[in-house]
Amino acid sequence: MINVAILGATGSVGSSTLDVIARQSERFCAFALTAHSNVQRLYEQCVQFSPKIAVMVNQSSADELQQRLKDNPKTTSIQVLSGCDALDQVASDEQVDYVMAAIVGAAGLSSSLAAAKSGKRILLANKESLVMSGALFMQAVKDNGATLLPIDSEHNAIFQSMPEQFNTIKAKTLNDFGIEKILLTASGGPFLNKALADLDNMTPDQACNHPTWEMGRKISVDSATMMNKGLEVIEASWLFSASADDIQVVIHPQSIIHSMVSYNDGSVLAQLGNPDMRTPIAHAMAWPERMDSGVAQLNIFEIAQLSFQKPDFERFICLQLAYDALRMGGTAPAILNAANEIAVEAFLQEEIAFTQIPDIVKHTMSQLKAVSADSLALILSADTEARQIAKTLCIHRDKI
Repeated sequence: MINVAILGATGSVGSSTLDVIARQSERFCAFALTAHSNVQRLYEQCVQFSPKIAVMVNQSSADELQQRLKDNPKTTSIQVLSGCDALDQVASDEQVDYVMAAIVGAAGLSSSLAAAKSGKRILLANKESLVMSGALFMQAVKDNGATLLPIDSEHNAIFQSMPEQFNTIKAKTLNDFGIEKILLTASGGPFLNKALADLDNMTPDQACNHPTWEMGRKISVDSATMMNKGLEVIEASWLFSASADDIQVVIHPQSIIHSMVSYNDGSVLAQLGNPDMRTPIAHAMAWPERMDSGVAQLNIFEIAQLSFQKPDFERFICLQLAYDALRMGGTAPAILNAANEIAVEAFLQEEIAFTQIPDIVKHTMSQLKAVSADSLALILSADTEARQIAKTLCIHRDKI
């Protein structure tokens, strides 16, 4: 039995992981489940999956969960922990085999890094771990014999389209295996065909109405600005030893081709499938084997068309900013990510307009100089300072 710790169990990726585990209960056990403050959802998951440990980051939520579990005879044996340190604890628990790192944002960095340092198989859905601390994270994976498998559908598709030797040997460059370019697909989000003049008036609900994927609100807004794709470009650069010039974003509204790899002999290999996160989750859990994920088989006869277009950087300013941060290196990606998290939250709270999100990010990057990301302390310091600057900019948004 393989013990899985799911960091961010109540989110969309965490819930999909539990669905896969339920279908493969003879192979996998939900050993630890964690959430920030969604007591009701985590309680329901505890009743269904009976984990050994449940973690609530929020203390009052942990107290409430503890009481509810005690009141149910089926769940009295579940140990309840609280706080961010508890996330690191379950990620590095010696009884845990696999860690699903599905916490959204910078909040997931510490626990993902703890899993790497403990030599776990890391199923990485928290792209910020690589965006903020790519060099440190990849070194921790190497030094501790951890296995890093991407869960984002795009990176998982790239992984599947790479030569098997690349995934086991790790080339110094893509050219070592005849790879010309990584083609990272993007849906374009809900505003792909909106007039630029109309974007000022887009609401949070409109931004979160993704045309093909069901995601949390923060990631949905990132999809609308294409910051999510920008963060994925940075993530791909670390996962696959790729430079910014090696990665081409391709808008593909149908979200059927999840990404592609172009080779120097003219071949382009692609991974296709229905837009369902259970596919990459099951792939990473079973790798190098395959297993049933519960996802319906792709019916290619029902697909009307597959269309592609280049991204418009005037429309998707955040994507350009992410490329800029990748080329700058050091703490620039951490600054980019921190400013974006603050700006997106302000937009969701209807404190700033949709089009002010890239403005906040751009001005934060211009005000805070990037330095070498040699230590976690430097990275976290840049993250904190960037958030302070971005919060101030949100307050004085009319002066930007």
